[in-house]
Amino acid sequence: MENRGGVRKLMSTKYFYVLFFTFFSLAVNAQCAMCRAALAGDSNTKKAEAVNDGIVYLMVIPYLLVGIIGVLIYRMYQSKKKKAV
Repeated sequence: MENRGGVRKLMSTKYFYVLFFTFFSLAVNAQCAMCRAALAGDSNTKKAEAVNDGIVYLMVIPYLLVGIIGVLIYRMYQSKKKKAV
């Protein structure tokens, strides 16, 4: 029984840190100095749009892969559940 209290305390500490860093994270600027210098100003709107489109393209692919794998795993579990019944 004593072990459960320690586990509960550890879990609550982890959740505290996750919630704290989620809600109180600082906004960071992740753009490198060269990209910022190349895209600064009104004359580079086409370049800025191209960089933003590239970022979105690179961001979408991992999410699609994770979503497809999740759907396949869900279907696998559903088919196993039907076979068991």
